[in-house]
Amino acid sequence: MPSNGSEMTKRTGYWRRRVLWWHHFFLLWSTVDAQTRYSIPEELKQGSVVGNVAKDLGLGLSELFDRKLRVESDAGEQYFSVDVGKGELLVNDRIDREALCGQSSSCVLPLQVITENPLQLHRIEIEIRDINDNSPTFKTERRQLKIAESTATGTKILLDAAQDLDVGMNSVKSYTLSKNECFSLKMKELSGDRRVPELVLEKPLDREKQSVHRLLLTAQDGGSPVRTGTASVLITVLDNNDNIPVFKNPIYNATVYENSAVGAVVAKVEATDADEGVNGEIKYSFAEDTALSLLSVFQLDPVSGEMSVIGPLDFESGSMHEIVITAKDKGVPEMEGHCRVQVHVVDVNDNAPEIVLTSNPNPIPEDAPKGTVVALLKAKDLDSGDNGKVTLQLSNSQLFTLKPSFSNNYALVTNGLLDRERFLEYNIEITATDSGSPPLSSKKTIPVTVTDVNDNPPVFSQSSYNVYLKENGVPGSILYSVSASDLDSGENAKISYSILDSKVQEVSVSSYVYINSDNGSIYSMHSFDYEKLKVFQIQVQAKDQGSPSLSSNTTVHVFILDQNDNAPSVIYPSSAALGSLSHQRMPRSAKAGHLVTKVTAVDADSGHNAWISYKVAEATDASLFTVNQYTGEVRTKRSVSEHDDSSQRLLIEIRDDGEPVQSATVTVSILLEDGLHEPILDLRHKVSEPSKKSDRLALYLILSLASVSVLSLVTFLILAVKCMRSSRSSGACCMRRSDCDDYKNPNRNLQLQLNTDGPIKYVEVLGGDMMSQSQSFRSCMSPMSEYSDFTLIKPSSTTDFKEVISVLDASLPDSTWTFESQQVSRQCNIHSKIEAQDICYGLVQIHTFKMCL
Repeated sequence: MPSNGSEMTKRTGYWRRRVLWWHHFFLLWSTVDAQTRYSIPEELKQGSVVGNVAKDLGLGLSELFDRKLRVESDAGEQYFSVDVGKGELLVNDRIDREALCGQSSSCVLPLQVITENPLQLHRIEIEIRDINDNSPTFKTERRQLKIAESTATGTKILLDAAQDLDVGMNSVKSYTLSKNECFSLKMKELSGDRRVPELVLEKPLDREKQSVHRLLLTAQDGGSPVRTGTASVLITVLDNNDNIPVFKNPIYNATVYENSAVGAVVAKVEATDADEGVNGEIKYSFAEDTALSLLSVFQLDPVSGEMSVIGPLDFESGSMHEIVITAKDKGVPEMEGHCRVQVHVVDVNDNAPEIVLTSNPNPIPEDAPKGTVVALLKAKDLDSGDNGKVTLQLSNSQLFTLKPSFSNNYALVTNGLLDRERFLEYNIEITATDSGSPPLSSKKTIPVTVTDVNDNPPVFSQSSYNVYLKENGVPGSILYSVSASDLDSGENAKISYSILDSKVQEVSVSSYVYINSDNGSIYSMHSFDYEKLKVFQIQVQAKDQGSPSLSSNTTVHVFILDQNDNAPSVIYPSSAALGSLSHQRMPRSAKAGHLVTKVTAVDADSGHNAWISYKVAEATDASLFTVNQYTGEVRTKRSVSEHDDSSQRLLIEIRDDGEPVQSATVTVSILLEDGLHEPILDLRHKVSEPSKKSDRLALYLILSLASVSVLSLVTFLILAVKCMRSSRSSGACCMRRSDCDDYKNPNRNLQLQLNTDGPIKYVEVLGGDMMSQSQSFRSCMSPMSEYSDFTLIKPSSTTDFKEVISVLDASLPDSTWTFESQQVSRQCNIHSKIEAQDICYGLVQIHTFKMCL
C-alpha cells in the first residue's frame, strides 16, 4: 500500500507502534480501494518518498518520460514532485498542516497527475496527518482579575481558553491550576465540543488577610509527548460592589449576509446589574482574547450593546463566528458578566466561477477522429451550495464538446471533422455559469490550432488551355505557362509539373516540348512546321509533395499558325516546273484574246498565304500579250501583225498574298508561225495514238469527268441543305458524324464555310480528325482552249515541288473539300479534294481530281 505514515510517526512503545501501524494500514487500504490516496505526516523532510505513483497508476517507467508525466496541485504551491527515473512521488517543500488546513479535522491535499499521448488525468489525494508540533498558548500570558471580598463562594469567573494550532489528540485537552486555598478550576462545556476553564471561588475572601492571589494556569494537549502552555492569573481582592452584571441571554444567535453593508446591525446584547448608582452602570466590550480578524469586521457600541458590521464579510473564509462579550459595571471593584454571540454568515453569490486549464491545448490534425482530446480543464467557484454549482457551455461551436470527468473536471474533445482550409485556428469560447441568484458567469477562450493534412489535390486555373503558336519559332522559346493552386499548406501545397507521355505522329510528345517542373512553363524543343504538324495536345500533370501525394491533369491544345514561308511553285507548263524554258507556238493569224498558254502554280501555305496572282514582269512586246491575274491564262491583247518578231519571250511573276510576299517566275518562249492553225500544248501526249484509241480515251475521260462532277454537285447540295436547316443566318455550318450515315470514316467531321472576302469568293468544306495531315490533288483543263487537255496528278509529298507536278495543302489540318468560285466572265475555279476509289486506265492512276473548268 502507498503509505509511509507508520515510518514517519514517533512511537512511545513497541505495542503502541504495532497497533498504530496496522490501524493506518487498513485505513489506507479501504481508501485506496476507491481512489489512489496516500497518508503522510506533516513536516516531512524534502525528498521523502510518499509512494510509487507509477506502480499505483499502472504506468511503466518508460512511459513517465515519453508521456510527460507531471503533477499539479490546487494549493498553488508544488509541494510534491515525481522522480521519473523511479516513478516515486517525493516531498518537494515543507508541509505545514496548520497553514494548509487550519483547525479542520481533516486535511486532504488533492493532486492531479497528468499524462500526455494520449492526454489523461488521474486524481490522487494526499492526507496530511497532524503531529504534535505546536504547544498550547494563551493570548495573554498575564490575566488580572479584581474580585470583591464579599463575593459569595461558588462564584465562577471565566478565564481565557488556550489556543493550540494542532487538532484532534494534539489539541488542548486539560487545564490545571496551581495549588491554593481559595480557588479551584472547573471546565465549562461549550458548543462544538469546546471547553473553557472557569475559576471557582471555594472560600470567602478576606482582603485583610491576603489582598492579592497569584495563580498559574497550565494548559496541556493530548499529544505524545505532552506539550503545555501557561498563563499567570493575578487576583486583586476589593471591597463592596458585590453584584455582577447579568445578561438576559447567555448565548445570542445572529444571522448576517456576507454582502451586508458597513453599519448593518448584527445583534444587540443587554445586561442588568442589581447594584445602584455607579455600581449599576454597565459598559460593553469584546473579550480580551477576541481575534484581530473579528475586530476588523465587527464593532460593539459600549453603551447600547449593538454589534454592527465595519468590514467585509466572507462566507468562504468563515461561515460562523463566536464572539465573547463582557459587561462591566463602574463600581469598585469592577464586576463583569459574560455572554457569547454566535454570528452565522449567509453565503451570497459574490464569486464568479473560474475556468482553469489543467493542460494547454495541443495542435490537432484536421483529420483527427471524433472524440480526440484537445485539452483538460476544470471549473471552480468559491461559493457554496447552489452558488458554487458550476455548469460549462460552449459558445457557437458544433465541432467541439465538453466531456465531464470528475469533481468539475472536463475534457475538451472534437465533435466532428475539422477543415484547416476553412479555419486555421478555432477560438473555443467556454462560459462557466453558477446556479446562484442572480447567476454569475465568466468566459475563457481556448485557441486550438489545426495542422494540415494532404486532403486537397492541385487545381488548374483552367480545365484546358488553347495555345496558338506561329510556325518556324525559335527552339527553346516559351509556349505557355500553366498554373495550379493547392488549398493545403507547407509541403502539401508545393506543386511540381510534369508532362504525361503521349504520341504525336507516332513520336513521344516529350520530343516536342518540355516543362519547368517548378513554375509550369512549357518550352518548345524545336521549331514547328505548319505544313507538317498543325495541332497537337499536351497532357500536363500537377502533383503536390504531400504523403500520399495528390495530382490533377489538364490538356493544352497547341495550334500551329501558318506563316508565309513557301514561295509559289509552278506546276504548269511542266517544263517550267522542272526549271526549263517553256516553249509555246501560236499562229500569226491569232486574234485578240487568243489563249496562248496557261501558267498554273500552287503554294504549300494556307489561307491568304496561298492566294496566288500572276502578272507579266518582262516581255519582248508588252503590247502583244497579257496574263490573267487570277487564272494565269496568257492571251493576246491584240492581233498579231506581220511586223511582230517571230520569237517572243515573257517573264511571268507569280506572287502569293502573304506577308512578306513570296514570289516565283516562269519564262515562256512563244514562236509565231505562219500557217499554224492549232495550238500546241505541252500537255499533248508524246506518244501518238491511233484515232480510234484517241476517241475511246476521250470517251472514258468524259465519263469520268461527268461522274465526278455529278458526285461533287450532289455532295454540295446535301451539305448546303443541312447547313441552311441548322443556321439560316450563319455564314458557316458544321456537320457532325451523325448527320451523315453514309460517311464511312467515323473519326472525321465536316465543316462548310463560305468566304466572300477579297477578290476570290470560295466555299470550303472541311472534314477529318484533328491529327490527320491533308494532301492536295489536282486535275486541270484549259477552259478557254479549243481543245480539252486533261492532266492527271497523283498526290505526293508537299516538300518537293520539282519532282512532282502538283501538291496542294489544305488550310486546315483535315482532309477537306474546297470550292473556289470567281465571277470573272465565264471563268470558274473549282478546287475539290475528294477521296475516291482508285480509277485505273492503262498506266494512269487517279486518286483525286482538281478541275479547272
